[in-house]
Amino acid sequence: MSEVKVSNLCKRFQADAETREILVNASLSVGAGKSLAIMGPSGSGKTTLLNILGTLDAPTSGSVDIFGTNPFSLNERDLALFRNTTIGFIFQSHHLLPQCGVIENVLIPTLVNGGKSGGEPRETRARRLLERVGLGHRLNDRPARLSGGERQRAAVVRALINAPKLLLADEPTGSLDHASAEIIGNLLAGLKREENVALIVVTHTTDLAKKMDAIVNLVDGKLQNGTADERR
Repeated sequence: MSEVKVSNLCKRFQADAETREILVNASLSVGAGKSLAIMGPSGSGKTTLLNILGTLDAPTSGSVDIFGTNPFSLNERDLALFRNTTIGFIFQSHHLLPQCGVIENVLIPTLVNGGKSGGEPRETRARRLLERVGLGHRLNDRPARLSGGERQRAAVVRALINAPKLLLADEPTGSLDHASAEIIGNLLAGLKREENVALIVVTHTTDLAKKMDAIVNLVDGKLQNGTADERR
């Protein structure tokens, strides 16, 4: 299956005698090279949905299929390997290690799976992608010497270094100024095509959402059905 597909996803939390429904029968699909923006108010379940897609949390019920694999059928070791090699994560905060240079930060996820990333030597891929995002001249600079936008560009490359099939971004421009946010939004829109990844972005920012192929809204845990073929 050449897509990410979620069907009738539910997530419930039990607190004392009260059951709280965070996600209610959520369904969506995104194909390789396509993108989907998820919007909605704070507390609507967006981060919970992203955590389930990233296999950081398990659903109460419903199905998750990531390019033909049900990650929740895997044992703990295989799930960790699947997450590292198949899914890339971008967060609002870059989470770069302050003591490491840019290229060292980018290469950290490759330490798990050996010397190659997507069929090419990992350092070759790192240099190529850093050049692509305009950081080819900052390879050895530590994060403190970078602007906020440059740090986030490095975080984007780090998320792509293992050639994942699915890229998840949680408010990736939320801490950036407008100009830097534009750059990151355009990079994500371009790189998902070049790298042929399924991109799912959670955002409050309409400008970023409009750069994606489709937009869905999540309100009170309820998500309209959507595919990433609606806009382009």
